[in-house]
Amino acid sequence: MFTFVTQYILMDIPLLKQLFKICKEETLYGRYIHSAHINPLLKKHNKTFKIQPIGHSVLGETILSIIIGSGPKRILMWSQMHGNESTTTKAVFDVLNVFNHANDFSEAVLKECTITIIPILNPDGAVAYTRLNANNVDLNRDAQNLSQPESRVLRECFNSFKPHFCFNLHGQRTIFSAGKTNNPATVSFLSPAQDARCTVTDNRQVAMSIIKYMNRMLQFEIPNQVGLYDDAYNANCVGDAFQSLNVPTVLFEAGHYKNDYNREEVRRLMFQSLIVAVDAIASNKIKGKSYEEYAAIPLNEKLFYDIIIKNVTYKNEIMDIAIQYHERLIENKLHFIPIIEKIEKLDKFYAHKTLEANKNEVLTLNDQQVSIGDEIDFVNISNVKFSLNIE
Repeated sequence: MFTFVTQYILMDIPLLKQLFKICKEETLYGRYIHSAHINPLLKKHNKTFKIQPIGHSVLGETILSIIIGSGPKRILMWSQMHGNESTTTKAVFDVLNVFNHANDFSEAVLKECTITIIPILNPDGAVAYTRLNANNVDLNRDAQNLSQPESRVLRECFNSFKPHFCFNLHGQRTIFSAGKTNNPATVSFLSPAQDARCTVTDNRQVAMSIIKYMNRMLQFEIPNQVGLYDDAYNANCVGDAFQSLNVPTVLFEAGHYKNDYNREEVRRLMFQSLIVAVDAIASNKIKGKSYEEYAAIPLNEKLFYDIIIKNVTYKNEIMDIAIQYHERLIENKLHFIPIIEKIEKLDKFYAHKTLEANKNEVLTLNDQQVSIGDEIDFVNISNVKFSLNIE
């Protein structure tokens, strides 16, 4: 199917792109992904990998793990801890397609590594398309109390598998910039804090080394669009908790790429990041001592709106209008609802799409003045109709 050896893949961007093209799981698309979508894929992969139930959600949905490889280096990764963060779930199944075919790369990795994947940790939240579980609890704030069945499933898997590395797979909103720039944080990472002082421990440096290789690759693809997530210590967060247990843990955050609200381009970038991370571990390239290169990645800032309408005459003043899409599940289909968030001067903010009002009023199609909180698909600027919907 394809032939290459593991030591050549880290920075071979054309090879990574070709690998994604070949192995993309075409049955998964968009943002609304839940157990019914992946069950047929589990049946397919059950012929090659060990797939087993490891517990149940609040509403009794089965939580499954997928175990691949037989090597001594153990990697644990989990996706959709937050039910509405599905981009990495798609990427995980793309990765599984790589390892489900005989090739030099998969054989080398699976000889060196054993990988346990929980594709959907929060199946109830995935069906409802919510961050929380069915008890309205954020599982990523339940690492100490372990009050929820899904939290206990993850901890029991962690305790029994005894991983050497953990990949905590998430998605982030469109509001983030990579530093104080007009660059979206398309992909973000974090080596979580291990204590309240955010000490740069040897354990954290191992995670930083993994991130270093992924960032090097991504700078060729999305220069200046990689960010670092906030590393303020919170023992209730799973990443911080596992890092504190001396297991190098990497947080992956799938963010926004231009006009990619279905997160299909970001899916590819997350796929490539996972391949590079696993390859670096399998190839014994993770040596630690990567703090300086890691620290050079800019911190995430909340500087983006989905749309800004500039230079609007509003109540006899010149203002800007900020619009954010709210994701809403309606009849099992995800809709992006444009909602006016702010009407003020927004000189320090950026937008994924900008409209220029040229000091005209911005009105509804009924010629009414717009207001904060309006759900609005179209606006009228100087008798010209503009759509606020995703193109």
